[in-house]
Amino acid sequence: MSSIQYTRKIALIDCNSFYVSCERLFNPKIRKKPVVVLSNNDGCIISRSNEAKALGIKMGEPYFKEKEIIVKNNVQVFSSNYSLYGDISRRVMRTLKRFNSDIEIYSIDEAFLDLSNFSDNEIENIGHEIRSIVLKWTGIPTSIGIAKTKTLSKVANHIAKKKKSGVVSLIGIENIDPILEKVDINDVWGVGRQLTKFYHQNGIYNAKQLKNKSNTWIKKSSNVLSSRTAMELRGIPCIDLETKNSKRKSCVVSRSFGKRVEDLQELREAIAGYSLNASEKIRSESLVAKAITVFVRTSPFQRNFGYYSNSKTVDFPIATNNSIETVKVAMVILDSIFKNGYRYQKAGVMLTGLSNADGKKNLFSSEKDEKINSLMRSIDNTNYKYGRSTLSLASAGVQKGWNMRRQYSSKIDTADFYCLPTIRA
Repeated sequence: MSSIQYTRKIALIDCNSFYVSCERLFNPKIRKKPVVVLSNNDGCIISRSNEAKALGIKMGEPYFKEKEIIVKNNVQVFSSNYSLYGDISRRVMRTLKRFNSDIEIYSIDEAFLDLSNFSDNEIENIGHEIRSIVLKWTGIPTSIGIAKTKTLSKVANHIAKKKKSGVVSLIGIENIDPILEKVDINDVWGVGRQLTKFYHQNGIYNAKQLKNKSNTWIKKSSNVLSSRTAMELRGIPCIDLETKNSKRKSCVVSRSFGKRVEDLQELREAIAGYSLNASEKIRSESLVAKAITVFVRTSPFQRNFGYYSNSKTVDFPIATNNSIETVKVAMVILDSIFKNGYRYQKAGVMLTGLSNADGKKNLFSSEKDEKINSLMRSIDNTNYKYGRSTLSLASAGVQKGWNMRRQYSSKIDTADFYCLPTIRA
């Protein structure tokens, strides 16, 4: 009787057409129809259903370029809804942690999961179980690739996307060269456009050729990252699972406007709103900021209106996450960099020098600071319960005509009670 084997196993779980899948959750009528999701201001196509891909609609293409195909084929179009996507993503990641807490959340729709605690013989069944439970608990379809290294699990996932089962395991396969031979070099994790050109110039067109290239040539001709990729393709782990989320060093909130903004008051409303958003984000992570930067710019593609771009950074007297303080300083900065006569396309706020808000009092702490901190907690709790911007500052405005274009928004937000779909008898 053969002994049970336990080798290193890394699974890459990737949500299929994630933004489209999120929109389909609450709209069964579009589940078999071609669907696309657009980027900020309804600019470019950033997610496509399989039906939309089959029509030849390209990823990253401006919406106006594909509009003829979209209209002709009755493709369903949605504006991006990151509040919805973020909440569904958190549900998927919590579900994956059921199998192992050692998880690296790689992006909003991807995660690496350590499955080394399962035996080699049962690993493919575990993959199917993960896929089934994620679909049942969240409604999101996934593709799962399992291998000894992160790079190989990416390869396995690339193959799984094309299989009906949605799961591919490379564990236990002695010779994976026939598999790697079918993977184009530009589809290998970590190989970008420039590196692809370099490999093509040197006769490397697929993953098998890179795997079998000598280390001496790779180190001499390329860099340490290429050597690491080749080693991973050979099944030798070189890239660790990053299971601990490091604290962020900065927090940026910026948007392109839905229309060009010329009025200072509208810019002040936008910057105030961004400052509130950034402050709320760092408070949620128990951080305080040492400095704040405000930046504005016009469109670089409309030179006939004149181009202007500027930014300024100011240190806070004491590191803070107080929304009132950040808005106050941001307004002073904006007034100093604003110039009349320009049509502004984008503005933003960046909080930098982030550190832990350990709650310790400093020399200048007062009873007033305690009251402000209590006020911030009350605002955050209210907005968490009833939806973002339920409580805000008057300086952030009400009408917000400068907001991003979201003409095709589904207006569904599972993190906001008042945005949930209504079911009528």
